[in-house]
Amino acid sequence: MGYLNNNIITVDAILTKKGRETLAKNDGSFRITQFALGDDEIDYTLYNVNHPSGSAYYGQAIDGMPLLDLGFSAITLQQGAQLAVTPQTLNYLGNDQIFETSGYVATIADVRTMATYEGVGISSAAATAQNSTSTTTLGTNVSSTVIGTQINLRATTINTLFGSNSTLLTTLTVIGLDSGARATVPVTITKVATT
Repeated sequence: MGYLNNNIITVDAILTKKGRETLAKNDGSFRITQFALGDDEIDYTLYNVNHPSGSAYYGQAIDGMPLLDLGFSAITLQQGAQLAVTPQTLNYLGNDQIFETSGYVATIADVRTMATYEGVGISSAAATAQNSTSTTTLGTNVSSTVIGTQINLRATTINTLFGSNSTLLTTLTVIGLDSGARATVPVTITKVATT
């Protein structure tokens, strides 16, 4: 994300491994051709320039929106490693942080990167049905969605999925079923060297 203060522009960029390698060459081959900004968790229609208390309160509704905390800004797992993600909703129903009663819906963009991908902690009929096919892929549809208060990940152990790459990349998107708060984090699976 970047901002302008009339004197300098500051940008904080997260580069892929390939981007870091190209930047490290320092030969002029590193050129940014694309970038993405995201703030999909913010509803800017709530900005109220007609707030009766004045301009200091225009963004009050936005500041009071619930946000999701996954405990990670990015996830990196070695092949076969496991991780439990336990989301918490911040600034919701008068609480600093809370676990949502209905749980969280979590979507992994490429379930092939996981040996195990499951949601646990919610026993509703919808959660049971959704969680029953958590690591199944159908043709080109490789994303998978589960429901739970905890999302269990175990990285793939299949070497052929990596091809000539040393890492696999995907994303994990989690949405609170009660609040609608959303968070997306990048997920990197690192190939374990074989001897």
